[in-house]
Amino acid sequence: MANEEHGSILKALDAAKTQWYHIKAVVVSGMGFFTDSYDLFVISLITKLLGRIYYQVPGSSSPGTLPDSISAAVSGVAFAGTFLGQIFFGCLGDKLGRKRVYGLTLLIMTICSICSGLSLGNDPKTVMVTLCFFRFWLGFGIGGDYPLSATIMSEYANKRTRGAFVAGVFSMQGVGILAAGGVSLLVSALFERKYPSRAYVLDGAASTVPQADYVWRIILMVGALPALLTYYWRMKMPETARYTALVAKNADKAASDMTKVLNVDIEASSAKHDQARVSSDEFGLFSKEFLCRHGLHLFGTASTWFLLDIAFYSQNLFQKDIFTTIGWLPPAKVMNALQELYMIARAQTIIACCSTVPGYFFTVALIDRIGRYWIQIIGFAMMTIFMFVLAIPYHHWTLPANRIGFVVFYSLTFFFSNFGPNATTFIVPAEIFPARLRSTCHGISAASGKAGAMVGSFGFAALVKALGMSRTLYIMGGINLAGLLITYLTIPEPKGISLEELSGETKPETIQEKIVI
Repeated sequence: MANEEHGSILKALDAAKTQWYHIKAVVVSGMGFFTDSYDLFVISLITKLLGRIYYQVPGSSSPGTLPDSISAAVSGVAFAGTFLGQIFFGCLGDKLGRKRVYGLTLLIMTICSICSGLSLGNDPKTVMVTLCFFRFWLGFGIGGDYPLSATIMSEYANKRTRGAFVAGVFSMQGVGILAAGGVSLLVSALFERKYPSRAYVLDGAASTVPQADYVWRIILMVGALPALLTYYWRMKMPETARYTALVAKNADKAASDMTKVLNVDIEASSAKHDQARVSSDEFGLFSKEFLCRHGLHLFGTASTWFLLDIAFYSQNLFQKDIFTTIGWLPPAKVMNALQELYMIARAQTIIACCSTVPGYFFTVALIDRIGRYWIQIIGFAMMTIFMFVLAIPYHHWTLPANRIGFVVFYSLTFFFSNFGPNATTFIVPAEIFPARLRSTCHGISAASGKAGAMVGSFGFAALVKALGMSRTLYIMGGINLAGLLITYLTIPEPKGISLEELSGETKPETIQEKIVI
C-alpha cells in the first residue's frame, strides 16, 4: 500500500483490494435483503389462497376472493411500516451509528415474519387483522434495513468496485423473489400430492382442503430462516470507519476496527488526519447550506425512487391479475386452491428466472463500467418503451396466439427495471450525501420509494377497474418517462469517485494537494 494510504483510513478503504471481508459483508447484509424481498413479494402469491380459505361464499359460481379493501390492506400494509421504518432507522443510523441499530432491524424482521405465519384465530376478520398487524411491524424492520445496509456497504467498499458491492447486497432482492416462488411451488406441490382435491367447478366446497390453511403460514415463515442464520455475523460486524472517524470522532476506535478489517496496521493518527482533511462545516439537514449543496440531489433520488416503485411494485404485486386478464393463467374455477397457488407461483418464478434475477446480476457486473447514471437512464427509457409496446396494441396481445409475446415484453420491463432504476435508486443515495446525513438521506429517498409502492399497491387495482388494463399501462409508461426526465436533470455520476469528494466533505485545498501529489 502506498505511503499516502498509510496516512489515511479513508484512502486505505478507497484503494483496498477486494478481500474476504468484503464478500462476507455482502452476504451478511444481503441476507437481510433476501428476507425483505421474500416477505414483501410472497404476499402476492398467497392472496388468492386466502380468499378461497376465508371468503368463500357457499354455492357461488366462482372461488372466494379477498374483498378489495382487505386485499389492498394485506398487500400494502407492510409498505406503510417500511415507509416509517426507513425514516426512523435512517435517522437513528446517523445519530447512534450504523451497527448499533443494524441487528435490531433483523430481529424485528425475523420475529414478525414468524408471527405473520402464526396469525391468530379462525374467523376471517381476526386472521386478517393479526396478519396486517404483524406485517406492518415486519415492514417497519424491513424499512430499517434499506438505509443501513446500503450505507454500511458503501462505507466499507473501495471506490473502484463500490457500485458492484452495494448492487450485490441489493441483488439478494432478486434471489428473495425467486425463493418466494420456489418455496410456494414446493409447499403447494407437496400438499397437493398429500391432500388432492377436485377443481372448484366440479366440487366447490371440497376444492379447498382444510390443510390449505397451513400452506400460506408455512410459506410466510420460511422467509425468516436466512436472516436468523446470519444474525450472529451481523452483530459481529464493526462500525464503519467513516462513521467512527468522521461522525463519532473516535480516531482510536476507527483505527482499531480497520486494522482488523483491512489486515494492515493503521494508527490512530491516520483517522485524525482524515478528520483534519474533511470539512468541519457540519450543516444540518434543514439548513440553507444543505439545500444549496444537496437539495437537488435529494429531490432527484427521492422522486425517481417514488416513480420507479409505483410501476415496479404494481407490476410485481398484481402480475397474477395481469396474467389472468390476458389468459396466460387458467380461470380460477377450473383449479382447486393449491393448484391455483402452484400456477401463480410458477408464472412468477418463470418471470424471475428469465428477467428479474438476470437484471440484478447484469447491474452487479456492469455498474462500475457503465456507471449508475447511464444504467438508470437506459432502464427508465426501456421500461417506457415496453410499457407503450404493451399498451398501444393491447387488444392484439389478448388474442391467444399472441399471449407469449405479451409475456416476453412484460418480462423485459422487469429486466430493465432491475438492470436499471430499481438497483440504482438504492445505490446512489448511499454515495452522494455527507457521512453524518448519509443514512438519513437514504432513508428519506427509500421512504419516498415506499410511498410510490403504496400508490402502486393500493391504486393499481382501482385504476384497472376504472380505466381498464390498456389505459393503466399507458399511465405506467408515462410514470417511467417522468423518471427518465428527472434522472437526466438531477442525478450525478458517482462512479470511481470517493464518498468524501462526492458529498463535498473533502476540503477544496486537500483535493488540490492530492492532485499535486
